[in-house]
Amino acid sequence: MAGGDREEMTCRELVELVTEYLEGTLLGLDRRRLEAHLRECPYCEEYIAQMRRTVAILGQLPPEPIDPAREQVLLEAFRGWRSAGR
Repeated sequence: MAGGDREEMTCRELVELVTEYLEGTLLGLDRRRLEAHLRECPYCEEYIAQMRRTVAILGQLPPEPIDPAREQVLLEAFRGWRSAGR
């Protein structure tokens, strides 16, 4: 858990958890602490709103084609990363 046993979440903790929150994967105490923080912090409330707008706008962009050679380099790098984690 990001915040340990403390009840109140800090702005810094919220920023660290924003992706999980927006994706709906932040659960339990962390989610309750984040939402409680949002009720008390207009700055973080605006930050979340900005992040939602950013995600919505970026989601409308068409994908850019990738050079096949660059794609191979990236795929090989990813394969190496995944096999190193096992």
